[in-house]
Amino acid sequence: MTFAARSAEGAPSGISTSVSGLLWLRSTSAGRRAYLEPAAEGRPLTYRDVFRAATRWAVLLEDLDVPPGATVGIAMSDPLELAVVFLGVLAAGRTAAPFDPSSTDAELAGACLRTGPSLVVADRRPPARGRAEWVTMPPGGCFLSGTHSSTIGLLPPPGRGGVVLSTSGTTGAPKVIRLDESQLLHTAMWVARHLELTPADRGFNPLPLFHINAEVVALLATLVAGSTVVLDDRFHRRGFWDAMERRGVTWINAVPAILARLAALEGEERVPERVRFARSASAPLPVPVLERFERVTSIPVVETYGMTEAASQITANPLRGPRKPGSAGVPVGTELRVVTPERSPAPSGDVGNVVIRGPSVIRAYSSPGYEERIDPDGWLETGDLGYVDDDGYLFLVGRADDVINRGGEKIYPKEVEDVVLDDAAVTAVAVVGWDHEVLGSVPVAYLVVDGVRSWSDEQIAARVVARAHERCGQVLSRSKRPVAYHVVERLPQGATGKVRRTALTGASVVYSLLVR
Repeated sequence: MTFAARSAEGAPSGISTSVSGLLWLRSTSAGRRAYLEPAAEGRPLTYRDVFRAATRWAVLLEDLDVPPGATVGIAMSDPLELAVVFLGVLAAGRTAAPFDPSSTDAELAGACLRTGPSLVVADRRPPARGRAEWVTMPPGGCFLSGTHSSTIGLLPPPGRGGVVLSTSGTTGAPKVIRLDESQLLHTAMWVARHLELTPADRGFNPLPLFHINAEVVALLATLVAGSTVVLDDRFHRRGFWDAMERRGVTWINAVPAILARLAALEGEERVPERVRFARSASAPLPVPVLERFERVTSIPVVETYGMTEAASQITANPLRGPRKPGSAGVPVGTELRVVTPERSPAPSGDVGNVVIRGPSVIRAYSSPGYEERIDPDGWLETGDLGYVDDDGYLFLVGRADDVINRGGEKIYPKEVEDVVLDDAAVTAVAVVGWDHEVLGSVPVAYLVVDGVRSWSDEQIAARVVARAHERCGQVLSRSKRPVAYHVVERLPQGATGKVRRTALTGASVVYSLLVR
């Protein structure tokens, strides 16, 4: 069954198709409006400020003999500085390769080797074994204040810039992915339209700008809409709602782990009425977390589904209209199918492999070994399993690699995780398969319990685990029930909140229950 996105004729019109053109347009029509604001103290950057910085970066890259289309690595700790360099590189018609600023020298050298930058702009010294040309910027130096001032107003045309990224590697070896500027803006335009962003909106983004979500949903969708985005270096729970009130935030770009932390108010916290919605991405949002967050905050959650290979967003729940808990929504700007192992369309409601194609979807990986993931018609195999209901809403049940095969019966971890999470004391859970000499694999649950951090909290952990075990016994068939529960201090996660399931065995265990 195929559910195509709305016709391309319904896409936003009258919008420039290049970052340089968009920056010029915004600088001339709303130059004094804030585009980028720091969540911490600091001066906001207007559209005119960012446009001027972009023009200076264009000249600087020419002076440094970085040819059009070449890759520029970016390793900046400050989100505002990273954003300015990122936008400047794209506006200059080059390819940006943002790196995790917390990477070790070995990790950074490896990222450079995979993406092949001609130049790296960073706020740190180059790794000893790095081969790329390196420019170390002092704090605030990325704005290039006072440099090439005579070039202001010269930026358009470029175009044909883009990004090169490595996937998170949470389910295997990282894959190198290149996306051109048109793919990024295609998704950004659909995000801005789907979320009904206007110049009056003020988004909040605590997600890392070296991942596709924040680059497209926070930076570029805001640029398309001509609105404002507040950037933070990471999620800070303490004083969160006060900060949203102070900054006048109208929407929040989040992941399930953040929403789980916000689903319980602390002290005398008050949720600002101005926040229109919270957007959830990166991983499936457990229904219990969604329901707790909406009940406590009265803020609707727009759950979405995306991946780097599609320039971020693929599906999303409607902002207006039915939002189905447990669903990632309907296709937005992308085609999506659920197919059988033989690549035939799966009937409505049947679990199958999720495949996608469209203007934002890559036609090939930049790293070898993944050629079979994309067929001649452009359908990309996502590696996700799910089903589509009669209304065209996608429901994900897990990654194909995460399915637990217990004696021939397939168990989807998400189904078990949702049952365990249906307890306000459980803040996070991951279910994985343990090897079994007879059954092949059996489900085991790793969970984080609110307030439990050491063996001294064993009694609290034991009570919560007992409730989880009883609930699983009532809701799940015997084969799906975990054979063990491990309370851990935290689940190992990547930068965007995805659980690193392969690292769970190394988590610090506070309490365990083995079921006989």
